[in-house]
Amino acid sequence: MSELRAVVTGASSGIGAATVRAFREAGWDVVGVARREDRLRELAEQTGASVFVADVTKQEDVDALVAHLQATGPVHALVNNAGGAKGLESVEASSIDDWAWMLEVNVLALKRVTSALLPLLRRGATGRGVADIVNITSIAGHVAYAGGGGYNAAKFAAHALTEVLRLELNGEPLRVVEVAPGMVKTEEFSLVRFGGDRERADAVYSQVPEPLVAEDIAAIIVDAVLKPRHVDLDLIVVKPVAQSAPYLVAKGELRVRGDVD
Repeated sequence: MSELRAVVTGASSGIGAATVRAFREAGWDVVGVARREDRLRELAEQTGASVFVADVTKQEDVDALVAHLQATGPVHALVNNAGGAKGLESVEASSIDDWAWMLEVNVLALKRVTSALLPLLRRGATGRGVADIVNITSIAGHVAYAGGGGYNAAKFAAHALTEVLRLELNGEPLRVVEVAPGMVKTEEFSLVRFGGDRERADAVYSQVPEPLVAEDIAAIIVDAVLKPRHVDLDLIVVKPVAQSAPYLVAKGELRVRGDVD
């Protein structure tokens, strides 16, 4: 097919915006979806992508998105990128409202959008031979860490949802890819987590040698979708070299230990 189309949620910043740019550079049509219209319009002007203003935690917004997509053609890839973290307090002390928000945006929205767009993805697979669902989770969905209770719970759930979906779609030309990033330095993730506290957000990345950036993850997403149609990269875990686990990050210059001849 000459025209392929991807839908990217959480497209107004960070990994989502970078993914829109990467798909456009690969020659795809893209529909970027997010709540903030001003950010989306700017992205559209920069990339030539289409945009759709929607809050994926609201069923009526997702229904409107589906109606728009149905009227404008098939979908060949869905990137479920919308998500986020709030707080770094203990399970005992953390806010139940923060937990509810994290479960809503990281899990229920993912389910809502995937269920709604699967008929369009099947239509896209009929023409292309394959269609892709790419869920952006986190290493927090695979390894627990102190203070991560709510985010761990949400991302573990998103990982489980992805695994189950792959089983349920067995036999169809639909690939289910999970990308689980570690530390990615974006303009908003830690800022949202710490309620707008810029100093605390910046401290997360202080002295970390080369944390990942949004463009690193976007390149991986597009590469997975462009693989031959019989190749499914089920799970891609990607961390900066300085990070061995969510709770173990090197600070300062990386140096070889011991004597080097």
